[in-house]
Amino acid sequence: MKLVKYASLTYNWLMEKVIFDKVKKRLRRLPNHIVRNVQRWALQVELIGIKEVRKISGYHDEPLEGKRIGQRSIRLSKQYRAFYTQSKSKDINIITIEEINKHDY
Repeated sequence: MKLVKYASLTYNWLMEKVIFDKVKKRLRRLPNHIVRNVQRWALQVELIGIKEVRKISGYHDEPLEGKRIGQRSIRLSKQYRAFYTQSKSKDINIITIEEINKHDY
């Protein structure tokens, strides 16, 4: 892990990578605006980090309970949610999108 000290602030440079392998086929069947939203979220995660993206209130990022314990969800639209897990491998934080589906109300 690389630490950089700048003007009495310490930044922790941990590279983050979003993996779409489990949802590739599903992405082809989703509406274009949902695909764009998940791509935008992934880009933001890789650019500014998952901790900062979680602070963006529009995504409603929250940990899940029950059968999905260990996963988190984000809101892509009023109808669609993406479920993801997070793991670390040396200097890389890996975010794997597990599923994208319609949310039941």
